[in-house]
Parts: sequence; structure tokens; C-alpha cells
Amino acid sequence: MTFSSPMIISTVILLAAYYLIFTETIHRTSAAIIGAVTMIGIGMWFDFYSQEEAIQAIDANTILLLAAMMMVVSMLRSTGAFEYTAIFISRISKCQPRRLLIYLCLAVSLISMILDNVTTVIVFAPLTILITRIMKINPMPYLVGEAMLSNVGGIATLVGDPPNIMIGSAANIDFTTFLVHMFPPVAVVWCFTIVFLLFTFRKELDVEITPLDEQYLDSRQAITDYVAFSKMVLALTTIIILFFIHHHFHFYPSYAAFIGLALAMALLQPKPENLFGEVNWSVLIFFAGLFVIVGGVEASGLLSMFGDQLAQVAKDPSMLLMTCILIMWVAALLSAFVDNIPFTVTMIPIILGLESSGVNVTPLWWALALGVGLGGNGTHIGATANIIVISELEKSGIKDARISPVQWLKKGAPATVTGLCVSSVLFTIFFDFFHG
Repeated sequence: MTFSSPMIISTVILLAAYYLIFTETIHRTSAAIIGAVTMIGIGMWFDFYSQEEAIQAIDANTILLLAAMMMVVSMLRSTGAFEYTAIFISRISKCQPRRLLIYLCLAVSLISMILDNVTTVIVFAPLTILITRIMKINPMPYLVGEAMLSNVGGIATLVGDPPNIMIGSAANIDFTTFLVHMFPPVAVVWCFTIVFLLFTFRKELDVEITPLDEQYLDSRQAITDYVAFSKMVLALTTIIILFFIHHHFHFYPSYAAFIGLALAMALLQPKPENLFGEVNWSVLIFFAGLFVIVGGVEASGLLSMFGDQLAQVAKDPSMLLMTCILIMWVAALLSAFVDNIPFTVTMIPIILGLESSGVNVTPLWWALALGVGLGGNGTHIGATANIIVISELEKSGIKDARISPVQWLKKGAPATVTGLCVSSVLFTIFFDFFHG
């Protein structure tokens, strides 16, 4: 394995940017911008990365999807819909912290199987802040749990996570087949993860809550504008339906979201300057910078080299199970620190190449989907959902509600390793099922 100069240079820039992000020496968005500018400049100097490649590395679909859903959520919030849902969840949980965590995480996981996990967290994060304000408890365990289990839930379906869509398209896997193979391991991993969260946040969840005034929890008074609420339900329903069928029309998820946003803007006619002010531009710019940095690493050939090394192992039929587990763990490790989309893009042609040489690559697709999905829980930048909940925690202004990158790593890394161990055991026991 020979490392070229571009590989070494791009890795050093990546590690330097991540050092700034993890140590919080400067704000993560500033670190991403500095890292992106440096990667482009050095890449042009050493002729391995161009400005055009940097622009192409930015996943516009993700950026625009986030922007559209932030605006939709903003308009929905103004109708009192979040207050209504918050009161409902507070009631059924009977204001018990542990039960509330389970209910919120279950709801987020199930919805992440239908919508993508990013959209789900954008909706639930402000809702969770509101619920915890009502109950006067720390929102941090709930938001972290929602992010982690939305990542887990998103693995289960073809539309739950962007890499799944890419894998399904490349391998010609339909929605039902994907669900049948991924839901069982995801369900088991979900159970282990929720138990882990209840244990690791036991101190934060061990609090006494004063019974709330029934009048304060009157859901009938929550909706402030029923006409606007009805219009937003129509717009949101349109988005959900389009998310289900967008691939039949070759629509990007972001375009489906913008169709719903356009409908909402036509029906409610909000002031654009107010609506755009609700967009968290810092998060969007952070992701754009991160895409550029990872794009430079990809352009250097480092990811392809790792993929080729895995391919060499996979060519031995007797090593197929070991290769699947190796891909799962490597995919998870890389997805915890670099975006899972570039790694998925790199692995797809390699796996397709193995298929053309006679290797049964079916189990490799499932291993790849599990790895890139579970890896997102490892660090605070491992998945878009993680950044969104951290941003909501920062905006909440609640004392002791903040979680640092190191704190996330302490919670996320064990959760990821637990999920990978469970998945590896299931993959080994039921290899014939995944092999078929």
C-alpha cells in the first residue's frame, strides 16, 4: 500500500480541520471554511483538486433539502402544531423521563424509515426542546437519543438514508427487499441502543418532575391558527407523499421538499425575508465546507485505495463473510469522521466490479448499508442529524444543555461499537439469509 503525496497532504488538512472542530478552538463553521479554502488552494498547487471538483463535491441535494425543511418547519411552528404535539407526547409519557425518551426515540426511528432521518430530526428537534421546557428537564439526552436512533431507523428502508438510495439504485434493490433484509437487524440494534442510552444518561433521567397543571396541558388551546395549520398540513402531506414516490419521477428529495415549500408559500404568503431568517445558515455552510474537505481526500485517491484493498480480500469466496464484516466496520469508522456519501460512491463501482468477476456481492450491499448507517452515531459530525440537534441545543439557551464533541464521542463511540458488534453477530448467524 503506497501513499502518494496528494493522499498525505489531503489527510493532513482533513485531520487539522477536524482537530479545530473537535477541540472547538474556533467555531466549527469557521474551521470548515478554513479547511475547505486550504484544501482547494493546496489541491490546485499540487494538481490533485480543482475549484470545479470542489463545487461538485458539495452535495447540493442535502444542502437544499435542509434549507427547504427548515423553512417548512418555521411556518409550521407558527401555527402552534409543535405545542399541540408536545402536549400530546407529554400526556402519554405521563411526564416520566425514561418513558419520554423511549417514546420520542421510537417515534423518530419509525418516521425516519418513511422520511429521511435529516427531515425527521429537523421537525422533532424544536419539538423536543418545547417538551422539555414544559417538563423543566434537560433536553440533551432526548436530542442525542433522537439523532442516534434516527440514524439507526434510517438504515431500515430504501428511502431512510441517502446512501440507501444510492445502493438500491446501483444494485437494483426494490423497497420491499431492502426492508425485509434491513429491518430485522435494525430492530435488534435499536433495542440494544435504547438500553445503552437509558444506562448512559441514567443520571440525567433520574429526576423528579412536578405533576403539571392539566389546564396547562390543554391541547385544544395549542393551535393558534387553524386555517394556517390546515394549509401547512396539506403542504407537509404533499412533501411526505413525494418522498415516498420521488424516485419514480426521478425527483431529488430536495426538489420534493421545495414543491411542498412552494405550496406552503403560495397558501400562507409569508414575508420571504422573515422566512429566510429562520434558516440556520451556519449549519448549511458548515456542511458545504465539510463536503469540500472530504472531496479533496476523495480526489487524492485515498478512499479508492482503501476500497481496492477490500476488493482484493473479497475475491476469495472463503473470505466473503469476513469481507462483509470488514466492510461494515471500515464503512462505520470512515463514516464517523468523513461523510458517508463519498465512501458509498467509492465502494459502489468496486462492488459492481467484483460482481462482474463472478463474486456474489449481495451480502456486501447489506454490510455497506449497515456500516455507513451505524457509523454516523460515532461522532458529532458523523451524520447531518447530529449537527442539527447540537445546533438546537446551542440555540435553546438552556443551562447545562450543551454537549461538546468530546462528550458526544464518549456517548456515540460505545453506541456505534455496540451496534456493530450486534450486527456482526447477526450477520454471521444469518449469513445465508443475507447471502441469498
